[in-house]
Amino acid sequence: MAKTQIDFKAASDWAESNVENFYSPAKYTKFNSGQSNPTYLIETAKKKYVLRKKPEGILLKSAHAVDREYRVQLALQNSPIPVPRMYAYCDDESILGTEFYIMEHLEGICFEDPRLDVVAQHRRYSIFEEMSNILAKIHKVDLLKSGLSDYGPSGDYFTRQITRWTKQYRSSETDQIKSMDHLILWLKENIPTDDGKRCLVHGDFRLDNLLFDPKKNNCVAVLDWELSTIGHPFADLASVLMQWSMPTGLEGRGLQDVNRKEVGLMEDDQFVDSYCRRMGLNGINKFEFYMAFAFFRMAAILQGVKKRALEGNASNPEKAIKLGNLVKLFSEKGIAFLEENKGF
Repeated sequence: MAKTQIDFKAASDWAESNVENFYSPAKYTKFNSGQSNPTYLIETAKKKYVLRKKPEGILLKSAHAVDREYRVQLALQNSPIPVPRMYAYCDDESILGTEFYIMEHLEGICFEDPRLDVVAQHRRYSIFEEMSNILAKIHKVDLLKSGLSDYGPSGDYFTRQITRWTKQYRSSETDQIKSMDHLILWLKENIPTDDGKRCLVHGDFRLDNLLFDPKKNNCVAVLDWELSTIGHPFADLASVLMQWSMPTGLEGRGLQDVNRKEVGLMEDDQFVDSYCRRMGLNGINKFEFYMAFAFFRMAAILQGVKKRALEGNASNPEKAIKLGNLVKLFSEKGIAFLEENKGF
């Protein structure tokens, strides 16, 4: 069974030696959000920080990459991408049992529900507009100047990703899901010719991984960079629309059956148009492939979340099981999207 609490004294002792102006005593409070890497708010008399670490237990290869999270956010410190300041990274597992890092705590609102019921209707469209703005900025990062040119392997991104996530899915599979098997087969047989597009991708770009200014519509931080790499920009774009296609509520976190125009929200095609405008694109061909890929990858990720919960290694076990039970829905949604858009 995994540890449920970290050694707070050890964390503070390390921080006093490695984080400038960090003074104990410190209070630690675990965030309930986030299913991958346990995250804690650190409060001292003078300042607040955030500690993010790998979970305990046996982990899938290349998962929970807090070292990559730290590296990419450090590289983006002075870029147009809003990220917290990175203070220190620890690869000494004897301190807390796993690698971890400490970063700046930023005040902001996290919108877990894309219906945005908590904000005035006239603000909602511009929040989605800001999402497309931030996504385009991420994809425009100069890899050479930022020191990220080696942040991901070369070659066909989708071939690499489909191979990787199929392997991850199979290694964490708990039940046979026919729709997932079907989706994996279709993707392998329909990978588009590599068009050479190569940029920084966030890997899990969605509304609840962004922090917004409480009084304005601007994004103050892009969080959760664990899945970031050098890849294809349309994977990030499709993941936004994939999430919105899911059922409403805090489990699905989607906009299924919502009359978006009526409540002031952006439609899918408007979001794609906004993004393409910022990227200087005239449109996107065969978008059904990118959508199918987004459904597949999220299903594979959630299967890993479920497996960790069953093994006692989840950050929030109850929520992890609920999310893990959505694997079948995500794969079925991917198949349905292909059928609706004549992908078959």
